[in-house]
Amino acid sequence: MIKPGIVTAVPRRRYKYGEFSMVILSDIESNDDKSYRYIMAVIRGTDPEPGVYITAERDRTAGQGSSDYNMRIVMQGGAEVIGSSSAWQDLDAFADEALGIVGRLLNLGDEEPYRLM
Repeated sequence: MIKPGIVTAVPRRRYKYGEFSMVILSDIESNDDKSYRYIMAVIRGTDPEPGVYITAERDRTAGQGSSDYNMRIVMQGGAEVIGSSSAWQDLDAFADEALGIVGRLLNLGDEEPYRLM
């Protein structure tokens, strides 16, 4: 898996969703070529390493002054951009969208995410 190159970041929120824990990071300094607004790391049970990342990255193809962000899913099988929106510059909008994706991706239909911090 090609993980985001996180050098430093600030945890903003934590969630529990079924057997999974999630943390949303911001103020991210990375050593890759992406400009991250937020990264959600998804951890299963007591596994020390995230198995899924969902990121909001500044869209480098958009014009100057654009506030569009691409949402990318990073998993063992690879990475894929799944959409673009200026709404994902907002933490609440990013969290809602990312939690919905995690729920669908991991078949957590009977579970409800709850915020820990």
